[in-house]
Formats: sequence, structure tokens, C-alpha cells
Amino acid sequence: MKQIKKKLKESNPFRNRKYIAIVLYIFCFILFFSIFSRFAWIMVKGEVNGENLVSNVHNLYTRNNILQANRGTIYDSAGNPIAMDSNTYKMIAVLTNEWSTSENPIHIQEPEAVAQILTKHLSMSEKELVERLTQENSQVEFGSAGKNLTYETVSAIEEELEEEELTGITFEEKKSRLYPNGIFASHTIGLAQSDMENQEDQTLHGVLGLEKEFDDSLSGKDGWIEYQRDRFGYVIPDQEIKEVEPTNGKDIQLTLDRRMQIYLESIVEEVNEQHEPEVLTATLMHAKTGEILATTQRPTFNGTTKEGIDQTWQNYLTEYTFDPGSTLKAMTLASAVEEGVFNPNDYYKSGKIQVGGGTVHDVKPEGWGTISYLEGVARSSNVAFVHQVQKMGLDTWKEHLDSYGFGQPTGISLPNEYAGSNPYSSVLQQVNTSFGQGISVTPVQMLQAFSALTNKGKMVQPHLVKAISNGENEQKESFDSAEIPTLLSEKAADQTLDYLTETVNSEVGTARGYAIDGFEIAAKTGTAQIVGEDGSYLTGNSNYVYSVVGMGPVEDPELIFYVTVQKPKLNGVGHGSHVVQKIFNPVMKRALEYYSSEDLKSEFELTYENMDNLIQKNTQEVINDEKMNGKNVSIIGTGDKIVQQYPLANSEINNSDRIILMTNGAMTLPDLTGWSRGDVIKLSELTGVDVSFSGEGFVESQNVSPNSFIESETKITVTLSANE
Repeated sequence: MKQIKKKLKESNPFRNRKYIAIVLYIFCFILFFSIFSRFAWIMVKGEVNGENLVSNVHNLYTRNNILQANRGTIYDSAGNPIAMDSNTYKMIAVLTNEWSTSENPIHIQEPEAVAQILTKHLSMSEKELVERLTQENSQVEFGSAGKNLTYETVSAIEEELEEEELTGITFEEKKSRLYPNGIFASHTIGLAQSDMENQEDQTLHGVLGLEKEFDDSLSGKDGWIEYQRDRFGYVIPDQEIKEVEPTNGKDIQLTLDRRMQIYLESIVEEVNEQHEPEVLTATLMHAKTGEILATTQRPTFNGTTKEGIDQTWQNYLTEYTFDPGSTLKAMTLASAVEEGVFNPNDYYKSGKIQVGGGTVHDVKPEGWGTISYLEGVARSSNVAFVHQVQKMGLDTWKEHLDSYGFGQPTGISLPNEYAGSNPYSSVLQQVNTSFGQGISVTPVQMLQAFSALTNKGKMVQPHLVKAISNGENEQKESFDSAEIPTLLSEKAADQTLDYLTETVNSEVGTARGYAIDGFEIAAKTGTAQIVGEDGSYLTGNSNYVYSVVGMGPVEDPELIFYVTVQKPKLNGVGHGSHVVQKIFNPVMKRALEYYSSEDLKSEFELTYENMDNLIQKNTQEVINDEKMNGKNVSIIGTGDKIVQQYPLANSEINNSDRIILMTNGAMTLPDLTGWSRGDVIKLSELTGVDVSFSGEGFVESQNVSPNSFIESETKITVTLSANE
């Protein structure tokens, strides 16, 4: 009985509960202390699992936006824009109604009606559009047809949709590069575009030509802005906003003359269509300064539409090497004159000569009998020039070739310049260089070498960039002519030019067909063999590089014009030189007319200022304002108040920019004669009218008469011509 009582006492439930309560109190204390310690630690350190809570909260309500810098504009020598920033648009259709409200639907409701409007402006059929607009997606894009849309196309679509009260089409804006002149020294100017793989990054990067070479100068530096928003997305008032303004890219002024460039492009395009050469280059250079005044090539491309870009990415001015042929004889002749071995009235037997284990033939293998060396120059006799190299010595001739810069880049401001080559190994190869075979050159190297003849024995380095400025009339860097000494004396250079007139003036001269009425020029033609894939020279048909260099006026040369045409289809002409003449003669004549009576130093210096705000100002007062005197101002409309303007207020303009002002009256079309393609595009963006172009260059005619009333539905066709 006592044992039973003892067990009952030991198993007292009240005593057990006391122990349990003590344990629970201790556990709760430990738990509370742990939680308190954790919170205290978080409050002191502001971190959880290595993450900064203060930073996370800051990021949650803070917005950082990139302020994108504007890319610098590229201008021609007279301040006309060649490459400039623009905006393009991508079209998107919203197909789901989950983002709409009954009062404000934003999705496609009538796909057939929307498709009828879109097919007018996109290269897609109505059936294709309906299929896109009825897909089971939240939204849909339209491929390449819906990308890179212009402002005028977007405006026209939006206006028609609004008239029909149709919804569901939206546009995303994207910064792009505009090349308003179309095909205009395209490989030389180059290309800038955004990263195709990173759609979020709209920064433009130069990928070709001057756009690539001067990408750092043109790009500028992006800025940023930081501000706070509440949980509903509204900007918190009276906050301190942090902002760093973007630094816009620098502007570049080139040496290109728009008049000559457009004319050259038009002539070259005609020849390219008629004769379809594999490669064509044509470059006009100022003989005394090395300024490239105009340059083009075929194949080429349109910088804005990218049409033709897949044909070649090479800039043939610097990235195309070839055997120059007989045009190099101009430099052989100069060296022989300098070394005193060229005697024009001495005689030799033409036809062929054995040298270095091989035979060198004239173009007429049986020759012209015994003739003077001056006649040999006129006839472009290979044998005559081999004699000159033999007389001066092969080592001396090599020194002259090196002094002309062959085998070395010229340093022109373009990427990927080739150096060419001159192995100068076997005796036969060495003498072959006297008539331009066995040595590879680039067009820009040839231009530099020819400048020694027009510049008293000193070469001038070819260049394309005249100045780089920050767009505020403060010139940061200018590019002056750089002279490079050669082994030629002034006397030898002048005498060589005189001898080279024989090729044009002599009855037997190979350049008779290149004579220019009213001007005397020195010239040298070339017909060079092309090295095939197996290392041997191609023969037959037109498998040659036909070329010519002309320098004039010969009494005081201002211009050097060099043209090469590789493997053209003759199509009705007897010889490849006739194809070259179709380019050389009209362009050289036009250039000599332009520059023979002009000072080639630029008459135009870029001056910048901020555009005034003219909105709501009296039209007549603006016209009479002294600040508007001398500026290209065009008025659209008959009203008494200015309601729109281009360029926008406070934007930087230079003294060549055309200012377009729209009044509150009915829209009228100005006389567009002489306007550039870029100016007409500005007019189209401002008015919303649809403009189509025919040709290249400046406006020659328009289908709607000047001062006619126009509306946004008006369709205008303008014809462009190379004649300004």
C-alpha cells in the first residue's frame, strides 16, 4: 500500500506541468531572443543573406533612365548633311483585350478593316495581314515589312485608323541613321547601326567607312537621370533629381563637294547599268591639297535602305588591289626624267625585247618600227619604258617606287587600308613594274603618287576630313594638307606633265579620246592584265582593268581624276577604254569648269547657332526679321501665324540648313527646285504628305505646281537631277 502511494506521489500531474511550463518559457525566451537579435542585426547591418535591404528598397522606388547622346552629323564641304540621326518605327498589333477597358479598347477589333488600311502602306497583302491580325497571341509584329518605317508612313497609318475609329495598332520608336542623299560615296561615308542582337540597346555604332573610323568622335557619351516614384508609379514631388546631361557626338566636315559627287554618281550609274563591270572606281582629287572632292565605286549601296549592301563591304578606294598597268608609266617617265635618262628625240626599235629570261611585247607585237621615245610615250610602248628602267638601273627605279609610297598605306582616314605589294624579285618582274605589271596598288596610292607630278615633285596625302567640331562653332581639330617628299625635282615634275600631253594631243596618242574641249590636260591610259586564281594572267575578251588618269589644267593643275573599270561588258563599244571615256570625259569637263576659275579653298565655313522659337510669331515679321536674311527659309501655308517649324526651337543649326515654317493657313507647296533629297524629306515629315523620288541629286521638277494647295493625302512626285 505504501509503495502504491509513493508511485502516485511521484506521478503528480501538477508537478509535471510545472516542468513543462519551465521548458516552454525557456524555449520562448530563446526564440524571442533569437528573433529580436535577428531583427536587431538586420536593423544595424541592413542586410539579409548578403543582400542590402536599403539598396533593394531604393531600387524598388528609384528609376534610372539613360539619356542617349545624339550621334554627330557628317557634312560635305559646303555644310550639307550627308549622315544624320533620325527616328524609325516598328509596328505592333495588340490582339488581346486583357489590357483594354470597355471605354478604351486598345486591341484589334476589326482585323479585316485594319488590314485594308495597312496593305496600302506595307509590302504585305491584305490576306497576309488578316492572318497576322487573327493569331492567338497577345500581340504580333510584321517582320521586315513592319520595321524601319518612316515618320510619314506612321503618320499616314495613324490618320487613316483614327478616321475609321479602328484600334489595335501601335508603334515603337527607334533611333536610326539617315543618309538623305541616297547613294552618295556610300562605302566611304560608311554605315552606323544599332546592335541587331541587343534590341534594348539603341546606341548607334559605326560599322563601315568614316562612320567606323571616327566612331569615338561621332558617338558622344550618354547621360543619365535618377528619380523616385511611389508604388503607383507616380513621380514623387519635391525630390532631388540626379541628372548627368549627355555629351553629343562631334560633327565632321568632309572635303566632298556635293555638286561633283552627285554628278559623278549619276554618270557612273549609267555606265554601270550599260556595261556591268565587276569593279568600278572613280575618284576626283584636288591636285595641290589632296582633298578628295568626289569618289564612288560599283557595286555600292543605299545607306538608308541598305539596298545593295550584300554585294560587297569593301571600300575599293582603299581595300582593292590590282596591277595598275600603263597608268604607272607616268611615274616611270617622271623618274627617268629626274635621272636624266629620258631623251625624247632619241630613237629605238619598238615591238619586243628579251629581258630576264622572258619577252616583253608592245600592245602591237610587231611594233611601229623605229620611233622616238616621245612617240613611244604617246603610243604607250612597253619596250620604251623597259629601256628607261634599264638605263636608270633597277635599284634606282626601286628607290623611286618606294618614294612614291607603293607597298605602304597612305594613312587616309578609312579603316582596313591595304598596303599593296611589290615583291621586286626576279629581273623580269622588276622590269615589268615599269609598265605597271607585277606590282599591286590601291586607287588611293595611285592618286597620292600622281600628286607628285602636279605638286612640284612633292606628294600630298589624300584626305577626306576637313574638320571636326563640337557643333557649337568651336573647331576642335582641323586636317591640313600633308606634303611627302619624293626623289622628283620641280623641274622633272613639270617636264613630265608636258610630255604626258602628247598622249592626248598626238595623232598616235592612246589618250586622244580623252581630250577635253577648252582645256589642256595631261593623261595616261592603262590596260592591265588581271591575275587569275591560278596565279597566271587572264587573257581574251575584256578580262582587263581599263583605267585613265587625267591632270589639268596642265599649266597649273588643280585636279586629278582617276578611273578604273574591271572586266566590263563591251555591249556595242570596241574597247574597254571607251567605257572609261564615258565616265572620264563628262565628269572631268564638269570639274574643270567648276574649279578652273574658282579658289578651291572652301568658301563655306560651318557656323552654328541655336534655332529661335518661331511658334505663334507673325509670319510677315519673321520673313522681315534681319536674323532671317541670307537663310534658306521656306513658308508652307497662307496664314499669319507660324504653327510649326523645322528645325525645332533651340536645336543647333548651321548657316546652310533649310528652315521650313508652316503657318495656320491652308498648306501650300513651295517651289522645290534645287532642294536636296534631305530637304524634301523634312518637308514630308512636317506636312505628312507622301513624297516619292525619281533619280538622284537635286529637285529638277515636281508634279504639283509651286504654291498649289496641298493636304496630307496629297501625293507628290519629284524628279531629281545631278544638275544643281
